[in-house]
Amino acid sequence: MGLTSKKEEQIKSMPRIETRVEKLPGKNLLLHRTIISDIKPIAYYNAVIENSE
Repeated sequence: MGLTSKKEEQIKSMPRIETRVEKLPGKNLLLHRTIISDIKPIAYYNAVIENSE
């Protein structure tokens, strides 16, 4: 059972979340890094800036 085209579009518009966990060399520390990538068209940001003024 596949995804509907509406659901596929919804998933594509969601931010991409990446997590990385690594031990720092020579130290007794664990680094947990989270990266959130969200792609928006420039027109979106222009509209946000214009409405804030």
